[in-house]
Amino acid sequence: MDIVTPFQFALVYNAFSFTFATMAAATLFLWLSRSQVSSAYRTALTISGLVTAIAAYHYLRIFESWNAAFTFKDGIVTATGFAFNDAYRYVDWLLTVPLLLIELILVMRLSREETMSKSVRLGSAAALMIVLGYPGEIAPDIATRAVWGTLSAIPFVYIVWELFRGLGDSIKQQPANAQNLVRKARLLTFASWGFYPIVYMAPYVGLTGGTATTTIQIGYTIADILAKAGLGVLIFLIAVRKSEAEAESGHKADAA
Repeated sequence: MDIVTPFQFALVYNAFSFTFATMAAATLFLWLSRSQVSSAYRTALTISGLVTAIAAYHYLRIFESWNAAFTFKDGIVTATGFAFNDAYRYVDWLLTVPLLLIELILVMRLSREETMSKSVRLGSAAALMIVLGYPGEIAPDIATRAVWGTLSAIPFVYIVWELFRGLGDSIKQQPANAQNLVRKARLLTFASWGFYPIVYMAPYVGLTGGTATTTIQIGYTIADILAKAGLGVLIFLIAVRKSEAEAESGHKADAA
């Protein structure tokens, strides 16, 4: 394990602690807010909260692994001999990344056939993207990292195409007061997911040792907060807007 400076150790330590608290808080918010939306959107909020709950658990384990890998005493950081377990991230992503796409599809309330089709195709592509990225993450050399990173980018490009082409027409079918939020949720998903490969490529630009470790951990952590807790808030807002629009439409139909 590469030795980090005291500043780098504290920065990563605090980032992991903050993210655990953020994910735990987001989970409570999303699950307790289910009663504020119609029944059609409660599954989307349940899954969104499940995503942040899984992330909170894994950030707790990542935090513990970071503390086990280093000791920080008298202003000096030393390696303990226990390797920092970065596999927790990939286990988390393997579970949560497909669910992130599914929650976005569910809140759009497409037809049953379209919901199933898009969930299976996008969920499978997301899982494949994570599986292909892991060998490169743990590779000792940049060449191997680049090969697996390139392979992982193939399903990522497909997911981006589906988000902007496949869901484009579906967004137009959403209530007017929710369309902009759905576009923002789609854009946030693309932007936050696009940040992961940038972080993944940190060693390509010559970053090594503790600097590379810190850059990768902080970068992935920022992307996780945006992709999970940030998207969760947008999913909640979309569900509220759509619930209001459908309730108003129902009242107008009753009045007619």
